[in-house]
Amino acid sequence: MKIDAHQHFWNYDPVRDAWIDDSMVRLRENFLPPDLEPLLSASGIDGCVAVQADQSEKETHFLLKLADENSFIKGVVGWIDLLDYGLENRLESFSQFPRLKGFRHLLQGENDSFFRDSRLVEGITRLKDHDFSYDILIYENQLSLALELVQSLPVMKLVIDHIAKPDIKNSSFDNWSRFMNMLSEFDHVHVKLSGMVTEADWKTQNADDLLPYLDHCFECFGAGRLMFGSDWPVCLLAAEYDEVAEIIENYVSSLSENEQELIMGKTAMDFYSL
Repeated sequence: MKIDAHQHFWNYDPVRDAWIDDSMVRLRENFLPPDLEPLLSASGIDGCVAVQADQSEKETHFLLKLADENSFIKGVVGWIDLLDYGLENRLESFSQFPRLKGFRHLLQGENDSFFRDSRLVEGITRLKDHDFSYDILIYENQLSLALELVQSLPVMKLVIDHIAKPDIKNSSFDNWSRFMNMLSEFDHVHVKLSGMVTEADWKTQNADDLLPYLDHCFECFGAGRLMFGSDWPVCLLAAEYDEVAEIIENYVSSLSENEQELIMGKTAMDFYSL
């Protein structure tokens, strides 16, 4: 089974979605399951994992409702306040939803002190007790903070979204690759091969620009800890869905059949218990 391990849905709201600035006008519309399903089918993708874009429990319930109504949405990564003193009660409440697989916070927008807050570490640790995973969303310049965070966490399901958003447009590589190598030493850390086209030049990027980053991720983490994700609809800023899928399909085509199956679906299925 082929799985898109990272995509989003939303009903566009100009206030809530203020992060969609004038450079992203294509995203200023609704993106819902009927828009994605034919794209998945055309690319031979059997299902997807819907990931939060808004930091609210309302968002989590919105995605869970979509998953209940659409069988191709195999799992949901929602949002919860990990610093909330009532977190345990909230987790127990959310444990009733079988399609809810994990949580994410927009760490890319937080300062250093947030990463080092003991309540964050405690909150992520509590996810493990309920068999939830945690998606780590960061920029390349936050990799040292992410490493500190991972070092503080027990063996649990952790995945780095969008290969940690290296500045591909400006060919930033050495610092990124060094930290990714260090993170790969933690066997419970996985990586999503997603979000790369929007970190490259939106107008001139091509698959060759991404090759060094894909190679390094494969060398460090291996197929068993890598998973394909489209980051649709955000990817539309730089490439269509089929183009994003084709980049990864072409990359894995030279790998063994087992490695291809892992990256294109099995790793995500195992990680998220789909």
